[in-house]
Amino acid sequence: MPTQFHMIRPIKSNKQYENYLQRAYELMQKDLQPNSNESDELELLGILIEKYERENYPIEPPHPIEAILFRLDQMNMKTSELSEILGSRSRASEVLSGKRKLSLSMIRKLHSVLNIQPEILIKDYQVSER
Repeated sequence: MPTQFHMIRPIKSNKQYENYLQRAYELMQKDLQPNSNESDELELLGILIEKYERENYPIEPPHPIEAILFRLDQMNMKTSELSEILGSRSRASEVLSGKRKLSLSMIRKLHSVLNIQPEILIKDYQVSER
């Protein structure tokens, strides 16, 4: 099957997006050789698909507490280990229950130990009533 590499254009419609997704899927099913026309085509399609998705289907950053819990899970850590990071069991409990907001020092420690981006941790959120 001849490549359609020369016909790739910026994505301007959902139909075109769907077609590019289909073509990328087809290419991913093949054993592509590096630097071949088809591998270059797949790379270009990936760039265009990613750009279209970023502009048309933005993903909101997660809630800071969800990000912490997700990262603990990824690192096979228990929520009890958060108290070591934050300095005390009560502080960790208050943060996880939403009764206490993250302080700057907590954000620094979480970023350092759990490698969570500060932009996620500084997101504003409501604390629950006591």
